[in-house]
Amino acid sequence: MTTTATPATPVSPSSGLPHWETLPDDLPAATAEIKAAIRARIEASGRTVAQVVDEIETFLEGEIADIEATRARGEEVWPVVDYADVEAGTVTEETLALVKRRGCAVVRGHFDRARAEAWDADVVDYVESNRFFETYAGPADDFFGTLGSEMSKPEIYPVYWSRAQMEARQDPRMATVQAFLNRRWTSDSEGRRWFDPEVDTLYPDRLRRRPPGATSGGLGTHLDPGTLDLWMTEGYQQHFRHLFSGDVAAYDPWDAAYRTEAAQYPGSTMCSAFRTFQGWTALSEMQRDQGVLHTVPIPKAMAYLMLRPLLDDVPAEEMCGVQPNRTFPVNERYHAILTRALSGIPDVAPGDSVWWHCDMIHAVAPVTDQQGWGNVIYIPAAPQCAKNDAYAASVREAFLSGRSPHDFPEEHYEASWPNRFAPEDLNAVGRRGLGL
Repeated sequence: MTTTATPATPVSPSSGLPHWETLPDDLPAATAEIKAAIRARIEASGRTVAQVVDEIETFLEGEIADIEATRARGEEVWPVVDYADVEAGTVTEETLALVKRRGCAVVRGHFDRARAEAWDADVVDYVESNRFFETYAGPADDFFGTLGSEMSKPEIYPVYWSRAQMEARQDPRMATVQAFLNRRWTSDSEGRRWFDPEVDTLYPDRLRRRPPGATSGGLGTHLDPGTLDLWMTEGYQQHFRHLFSGDVAAYDPWDAAYRTEAAQYPGSTMCSAFRTFQGWTALSEMQRDQGVLHTVPIPKAMAYLMLRPLLDDVPAEEMCGVQPNRTFPVNERYHAILTRALSGIPDVAPGDSVWWHCDMIHAVAPVTDQQGWGNVIYIPAAPQCAKNDAYAASVREAFLSGRSPHDFPEEHYEASWPNRFAPEDLNAVGRRGLGL
């Protein structure tokens, strides 16, 4: 007997697939239904799902071999770009091509070291002057549940509106790098403009301060663009239309088509915005062996993640462990080919920034008795588009009231803090980004 997802949702005229713009009542049935529909659509192209996945694996093996050879030569897998070259427009074509191939980059000297260290000191003053540690109630989500579980103080601070964070977000040097990264994408396609690469919306995120001597389990391999909505909502079905038709060659992970309009299923911690790159700015020195960020630097690996659940070894009602209100997991059981490519960032200094494609697999390595601080401000590139403009209204309200942004747990520590960043402190970049 065949089960049907409830409520029944009609086939999309644009994608040709059943779709659910809100979370289905019967997730297992909806999962089985969409998998069967995508599988049938691929087979209509004249190939089986297994043949299409084999094509992806052949491509991945070539990329992984290059990454492994680069590591064996003692060279950096991550492209490194100097801010001065970004500002002057003198980044070489070879480096630009490598940024697109790897999907990640470190920007050296994004900010002066002294300024980054001053921001770090400002964060300490900000939280201590408001007795944050005396009032901290513990983590309100489990996205970072492995971090700081044995510490009396958190490592991820649910703080958004400090002077340090806002000055970094609205700095013209940040806008310069964000625009540089946005231009790696195709923002105009299908006869439409999907986002404005020159304008960022100042997506607010948290910050991390991991102290010397810390022992942390890190974060497992995962990615953050969404969960089941990537298969089930009409906008994402359109974005991944080539993959869902079995045409891997036509799939471009740098083409933003349709995803800036795609619906996302809600969660306690999610990202309502479209980020071209996730990123953070270093406030302290971090050595590459001290629990730092790793990625699988292959943007097109997303093709494997989207089609892997269609193979016969995955139960019909499952998506390789993907669930709502969680990060998108990458595991040895289903994705072992990808984890071989996991590559860490090089050493970074205060003022350097680190960036990775929004669909890129990433992790934070574990560390025992960390040497030195590990402090960062999370700042992505979130260009102006329909999705980000819609989210910006709630961001403005949160900024003006000092509340936690809508994408994060409702902790609101800063609502009563008198020295948070004020509207009159916004510059032209900040006002434009917040739509004020």
